[in-house]
Amino acid sequence: MRVSAKFLKETKDGTLLLVYVQPNAKRNEIEEIDEWRGRLKVKVKAPPVGGKANKELVKFLSKVLGADVEIVRGETSREKDLLIRGLKAEEVKKRLGI
Repeated sequence: MRVSAKFLKETKDGTLLLVYVQPNAKRNEIEEIDEWRGRLKVKVKAPPVGGKANKELVKFLSKVLGADVEIVRGETSREKDLLIRGLKAEEVKKRLGI
């Protein structure tokens, strides 16, 4: 699969991962890349109430990537920018399996 890496941006602190979150899913999973939005689509089981979906997203991606994950933009939006601390973009792609 050819992947455009528009959803990954390297910074001095790690890699910015641009995601589009779909709450209330059957299970936590990484979907496809939404080329139109330029974001990685991620489904989480938690509802978007009281920050539950955000916590679930951070926990899920931290486990998948084996790194610290922090929401840096989009706390109340479905479009979020996440900082993956200490990982280069290539390593994030490899760990996401894309």
